[in-house]
Amino acid sequence: MLITNAHDYLQRIWPDLPSDVLQDLAGIFHEHTAKRKTVLTAEGEVEKYLYLVLEGVQRAYAISTDGREATLVFTYAPSFSGVADSFLLQRPSRYWFETLTPSKFFRASFQDFDAVLLKHPLLERLIRLALSETLEGVLVRQIELQSFTAEQRFRTLMARSPHLLQLVPHKYIANYLGMDATNFSKLLGQIRI
Repeated sequence: MLITNAHDYLQRIWPDLPSDVLQDLAGIFHEHTAKRKTVLTAEGEVEKYLYLVLEGVQRAYAISTDGREATLVFTYAPSFSGVADSFLLQRPSRYWFETLTPSKFFRASFQDFDAVLLKHPLLERLIRLALSETLEGVLVRQIELQSFTAEQRFRTLMARSPHLLQLVPHKYIANYLGMDATNFSKLLGQIRI
């Protein structure tokens, strides 16, 4: 299904949203495009936007004090994206958010988002439910990182998001899985997908 406007996108996510709420929410989102490898939010900046991903793949990552990157999450259509904690709390981001491929979004500013939440309390509940699902995913990922073998983590990711293998440089997937790029290449050669 081709999504051509924020109204259609949001209706697909929340089909039972009352039309006046849907109209107001859709009205705050505007199209935005970004080229490959564009930093949308840098560490230390306050996230200004909530993104709805239409096309492309993005990642959020942290950089340690010794300069090593840790890929935290990949986002792609159809999903919300951005540095959520920085956006919602309006505090400086501890992470970087960048495009890995050319990307197209609908995005809404914090001020517009906050105003529509204040106008429609139902949206506060929907956001709470969406954040609850996100937290569940974070906790599942934490279990995977701490108790799965490298092969189990790889198979789990391929079951959830097999298209990433074709779209994302393997070094980022290896990093996301918590393994060395060389070991990832060996694993990729050994496992039948």
